[in-house]
Amino acid sequence: MAKHRKDRDSWGSLSDKHVYDWSSEEEEPDGRARPVQVLLVKDDHTFELDEAALSRILLAEEVRDREVVAISVAGAFRKGKSFLMDFMLRYMYNHASEGWLGDNEEPLTGFSWRGGSERETTGIQIWSEVFLVDKPDGRKVAVLLMDTQGTFDSQSTLRDSATVFALSTMISSMQVYNISQNVQEDDLQHLQLFTEYGRLAMEETFLKPFQSMIFLVRDWSFPYEFSYGQEGGMKFLEKRLKISENQHEELQNVRKHIHSCFTNISCFLMPHPGLKVATNPHFDGRIAEIDGDFLNNLKVLVPWLLSPRSIDVKEINGSKITCRGLLEYFKAYIKIYQGEELPHPKSMLQATAEANNLAAVAAAKDLYNKKMEEVCGGDRPFLAPSELQARHSVIREEALQVFRGVKKMGGEEFSRRYLQQLEGEIDEVFVQYIKHNDSKNIFHAARTPATLFVVIFVMYVAAGITGFVGVDIIASLCNMILGLALITLCTWAYIRYSGEYRELGAVIDQVAGALWDQGSTNEALYKLYNVAANHRHLYHHAFPGPQVEEVAEEQDKKRD
Repeated sequence: MAKHRKDRDSWGSLSDKHVYDWSSEEEEPDGRARPVQVLLVKDDHTFELDEAALSRILLAEEVRDREVVAISVAGAFRKGKSFLMDFMLRYMYNHASEGWLGDNEEPLTGFSWRGGSERETTGIQIWSEVFLVDKPDGRKVAVLLMDTQGTFDSQSTLRDSATVFALSTMISSMQVYNISQNVQEDDLQHLQLFTEYGRLAMEETFLKPFQSMIFLVRDWSFPYEFSYGQEGGMKFLEKRLKISENQHEELQNVRKHIHSCFTNISCFLMPHPGLKVATNPHFDGRIAEIDGDFLNNLKVLVPWLLSPRSIDVKEINGSKITCRGLLEYFKAYIKIYQGEELPHPKSMLQATAEANNLAAVAAAKDLYNKKMEEVCGGDRPFLAPSELQARHSVIREEALQVFRGVKKMGGEEFSRRYLQQLEGEIDEVFVQYIKHNDSKNIFHAARTPATLFVVIFVMYVAAGITGFVGVDIIASLCNMILGLALITLCTWAYIRYSGEYRELGAVIDQVAGALWDQGSTNEALYKLYNVAANHRHLYHHAFPGPQVEEVAEEQDKKRD
């Protein structure tokens, strides 16, 4: 939608002009190239790809089937990424001529940039014009310039920063990692985190997942140690990424990870652009106000990055990618980051606090298990249930005190859910100790056969008495129950011996337990009814229907 506002136009100065915001719903109104927002970070920290705008750039007739070179600049916010991108644009538009820097009084335009402490770029922006460049071998390739949201600003989560950095690294054939003043250990650790977050989203491959990584160190203050430019930068980076035996394992792993991710790793040291650039709120990019050392090294840096000999075609799994293919990869990757398949990256404090609390949980559980093993574990004799419960309560409290006594990061509120987790796990383990203790009770183990023997004996005596006094119906019923109990006892013995039909064996144990445990006949019968109702399909399987029908027919004949 067109807006009338004061801004820098594509090649003009600050003036009151008609400047248009180009969205996915309309074409470029005046035919001029401009930055296009293709990845949007919403207020709820979710991501949205503007497929229509991206398609218009990558599926343009003259570039869609060309092999693509994607160049991205990423790094911390407010460190001059967009400022650098605009010099790249100036180089591309001036066809790499010697005077590509332009007039000394010409303001710098292109990607939106400004001085100050607040972020300017959000998400990922792509320049709407794709440049066609002839490689030395005669191939014509499409060059795409991407500007990214700075990491670690006050409005972005760690996941936001990791996603934007990882996605730009996955899409680009050359990622310029813009760093201020020095390559510090936290810069390498953040790079390790972001690249691993990108590698998780990609298909597994034996090749290195990413192509070129350029460490661009801005405002380098030690040219007497390592000179400005690519030669000094390579010597400096070699020292920074060197792996030695006396290094801590953590430091070695960071460096091994970085080497394993990128096919090419380079470095360029840039001087400070001057105080006028840093302190003048009205600075608009005029070359006349930029320090001479910076300009001299800029004339080396930009051609080193963008000359036809330097640029590399984007490759994925060894295959060269066209603009049309890059669009599909863009859509596929953003779907992964929109979902919940990937773990959310965490801050160092959160990750350390979680590890700290989990270690405390493990120590407390270890204490509980050791002491409970001394009480009822292994070959220890059977312990009365009430005594076991009392011992459990004491040891449980000791374990909770161990957890509370460990110094933990994250605060009391953060630790509370781990305390609840510990309580739940201890209670689950106690249930297993109860079962283990019960298995040592000889009467508990003999409960089922003893109960069935009692039933058989009682039914045998009852059948004899009722048959003697002439009550044949009751005698027949007692004989039927006796036979059923005898068959059940034999079945139970076979199940115990063979290990087959374990579900049926569990039902028999439940029925015997109901008869054993219940003091009241009514309660026992009620429990028996519930067990039978819940497992009647097993009885039907063990005692097929025709047999039941035959017994019923015999009883009807006797009644007649």
